[in-house]
Amino acid sequence: MRKLSVLCALLVAMVLTAGVAMAGTLDDIQKRGKLRVGMEPGYMPFELTNQKGEIIGFDVDMAKRMAKAMDVELEIVSTAWDGIIPALLTDKFDIIMSGMTLTQARNMSINFASPYIEIGQSIIVSNKIAGEIKSYKDLNDPKYTVASKLGTTGEQATKRMIGKAKYVSFETEQEGVLDVVNGKIDAFIYDMPYNAVAVSQRGQGKVTHLDKAFTFEPLAWGIRKGDPDFLNWLNNFMYQIKNDGVYDKIYGKWFQSDAWLKEIQ
Repeated sequence: MRKLSVLCALLVAMVLTAGVAMAGTLDDIQKRGKLRVGMEPGYMPFELTNQKGEIIGFDVDMAKRMAKAMDVELEIVSTAWDGIIPALLTDKFDIIMSGMTLTQARNMSINFASPYIEIGQSIIVSNKIAGEIKSYKDLNDPKYTVASKLGTTGEQATKRMIGKAKYVSFETEQEGVLDVVNGKIDAFIYDMPYNAVAVSQRGQGKVTHLDKAFTFEPLAWGIRKGDPDFLNWLNNFMYQIKNDGVYDKIYGKWFQSDAWLKEIQ
């Protein structure tokens, strides 16, 4: 009898657990009537703040399209980069859509949908040494001071591949670019799309952009583990928009045109 009671208790627990698993993020979003998206504005052209204080960018337009497909409202939750994964895990929002690179280390704590774009690290070099630097390998020397943003794959790549140079980390991308422009450091290593825009916006004639990426980095949306229904929905959503012209339209707006720069200048 005791064994039977224990077995019944286990079966009840399994049913309850299954019920909790089924009531995942998608159900929460529908009941709430709102999709909560975590991002750190400041990563051009993925997410940034315009002159009106609004958060705009490639990821924002993707999030708007996602919320429309769900028939819910969109809420953008601005979050500091070093706390964005903990914020997701503590249910501050439903999904990270913030130009996050899918790495094996991050994949240990969260799940990723299929990558939506592939980028890599590039280098902004001060013109005072531009003639000496043809690739990241030339910077791997103690006489150079190089930088990236704290807690990013740019920082990881710099420490791993340019480890002999003196390294400086910055809280924001803007600080790093500004120090190269002002000649305080020799190079800034960061994601190629951001560097291309930053050089065009702030560094014309003062810095050189080595725009051939020296790493491979797929960007993907991050969600909490144990939610296969949400993961399935996201992958199917991506498949749809990549084949019906929506993705190409958003991509063209942010990566093949610079008209949006007028909103932040």
